[in-house]
Amino acid sequence: MRYSIGEFSKITSLSIKSLRLYHEKDILVPAEVDQFTSYRYYSESDIEKAKSIKILKEYDFSLSEVKDILNSCNDESEILEQLQAKLLEIKNKLERYNQISRSIESIIIFERESKMSTEVNFEVEEKKVETILIAGYRMKGKYNEVGEGFKILGKEMGRHINGKPMTLHYEGEYKENDADFEACFQVRKGSSTDKISVRELKGGKCVSIIHKGTYDTLGNSYKLLFDYIGKKNYKTILPSREVYLKGPGMIFKGNPNNYLTEIQIFLQ
Repeated sequence: MRYSIGEFSKITSLSIKSLRLYHEKDILVPAEVDQFTSYRYYSESDIEKAKSIKILKEYDFSLSEVKDILNSCNDESEILEQLQAKLLEIKNKLERYNQISRSIESIIIFERESKMSTEVNFEVEEKKVETILIAGYRMKGKYNEVGEGFKILGKEMGRHINGKPMTLHYEGEYKENDADFEACFQVRKGSSTDKISVRELKGGKCVSIIHKGTYDTLGNSYKLLFDYIGKKNYKTILPSREVYLKGPGMIFKGNPNNYLTEIQIFLQ
């Protein structure tokens, strides 16, 4: 029995376009091709081969992989190695897509949290900060390396992030190369890992100011804070915080002159 390409398409649930492609790639060659009309005709033995192709394609095998399997194997036991390799490939893809998903979620959360009122107070103020749950990545190095810490937190914590990024500074001085600081995100929940510390960050009374501009001009706002603290004879405690209300995105840098950073120095 022979079948036209249309009939064979109906029998195998493969489109005519696909069947023509498989013929061109020498994967499923029709039993007969009319030399005058170029019409393709398929035999009953082609049906099983077509079904095998369809299943292998559903398992995400490429056409070249399908061709190799059909040319070298006749039984499922003979393609065990290829199936194991494909399973590992798919698992790796799933892990990669999960990482991408977490990264995208962190970008969405970051941007949503970054939207704030246009009425910003740039004056020094005293305020009370509540205790919050954070995920932190402790680092030692240059301050501008903190972005790597945020990336790690974004990948690991993903959808649990529900606040703006911040840096905790554990020293009361500026250091060029071996500064001790921690990249943090406020989170809804989570568990600590060998890299990340999930814990409550104690609140309290602080002196704060919102700085507008590039990070290399933060010193101007620190001066205003220290002047205020000095006049009040306040005693301070570490760590201090920099909360990034508006900064560079994970995709676009934005205008550094419009960055907004809240500096918080806590009082005894």
